[in-house]
Formats: sequence, structure tokens, C-alpha cells
Amino acid sequence: MSSNSTRVSEDPFVDKADPTCRIRVWDLPTRLFHWLLVLSVTTCFITGSIGMTAMSLHMLSGLVVFGLLLFRLCWGFVGGQQSRFTAFVRGPRAVIGYAVEMLRGSSPRHLGHNPLGGWSILAMMLALALQAGTGLFASDDILTQGPLYHLVDSTLAYQLTRIHRYNRFVVAFLAAIHVMAVFFYLWGKQDNLLKPMITGYKDWPCDTDTSSGNPWAAAVIAGLLAIGVYFLAR
Repeated sequence: MSSNSTRVSEDPFVDKADPTCRIRVWDLPTRLFHWLLVLSVTTCFITGSIGMTAMSLHMLSGLVVFGLLLFRLCWGFVGGQQSRFTAFVRGPRAVIGYAVEMLRGSSPRHLGHNPLGGWSILAMMLALALQAGTGLFASDDILTQGPLYHLVDSTLAYQLTRIHRYNRFVVAFLAAIHVMAVFFYLWGKQDNLLKPMITGYKDWPCDTDTSSGNPWAAAVIAGLLAIGVYFLAR
């Protein structure tokens, strides 16, 4: 069975009575995005706390975060089946229904993101986009200014800098929730969400196929965005 088939099972939930196989969940571009984002955001927090001489690296890592988010936005429309927004962004009824089932201890497993997880991913992306976007115009009033600081007046730059400083706590809160959710599913539901983000595969009913994104398309998108971010930083 090919993991690159375009056919997708109508039922994304596992039936433990079915034989399982190693099914492709996350394609390589999605996994690279995830771990590069973890590394870049961590670097941003560390260098932002140090300040002064570390601010050059802080700005560089922030630009990497900005570029990665743009890539994920594009990949959410043309990437692998489980990476597309249509696969994990559900309406309020599905989210509430899943939350109720989870509280009852009867929520089903999902091949990709569950309805709650899908919205948590969007919330994280929005918070990071706000953080990276405001950082482009921010200033520490000492040595460091964002690459687009000169495009706004000092009053607006001050307000954007304040948002940049306070929104980091929102990012940290959402990141903590994300990590706690991973451990909750690992220990409470015996569902390892971390392993598939490393290997790309998950044990799932053998009659399930998912498509993978085109790696050449990912390379082209990443290359064009890297060029754009490079000129933005100049």
C-alpha cells in the first residue's frame, strides 16, 4: 500500500479491532517546519531574555520564525493531506463534541490533529505571527531596531514594541499548553503524538491512505520565502 495515495479514508478514527500498519501522517516538510520552529522560538526566548549582545541572534531567529510561519501558511493549502487546514480545522460543533467526549474519557483517536488540537495549532500560529510581525517594527531604544522600524512613526513603534513584549507571555502560555497536551495524550490516552512528528508514521488501520506533499513544491516555496525574508532583513 502506498502512503502517497490520494485516497483518504472517510473515517479518521482508529478501530482497534482492525489490523494496523505504519501509515504516513506527517510529510517531511511539515516535520522540518515543526522542529525548526521549536528551535527558532526557543532561541528567540533565550536571546530576548539575555538582550544586548544577543539581540542580533534574536532578530535573526525572529525572521526565521516569520519565514517558517509563511511557509506553513502556504503548506496548509498544498501540503500533505494531514497538513492541510481542511484536515484539522473543524467547526464549533465538532470541537465541542470532541471536548465533551474527552471529558467523558471516550474521545476517539485521530490520525492527525483532533478538533481541539487543530484550533490550538491555529492559536499558536496566530500568536507567533503577531510576535514576529510586531518584532519587525520594534525597538529596544538602545541598540536594536526591527528591519521595518523606519516605516512607522515613534508612537506606533512604541505601541508595537509593547505588544511584542507582552505577547511573548501568550506565546509561552500556548507553548506550555501544547507540551502538556502531548504528555496528557501520551500518559493518559496512550497516544504518542511526538513519535509521528519525528518519524512521520503512525500505527493505524491498514485500509487508510494519506497523501504526502510534493517535496519539490516545498523546496520552491521555502526558497522563495527565504529570498523574501533575506531582502526584508537588509
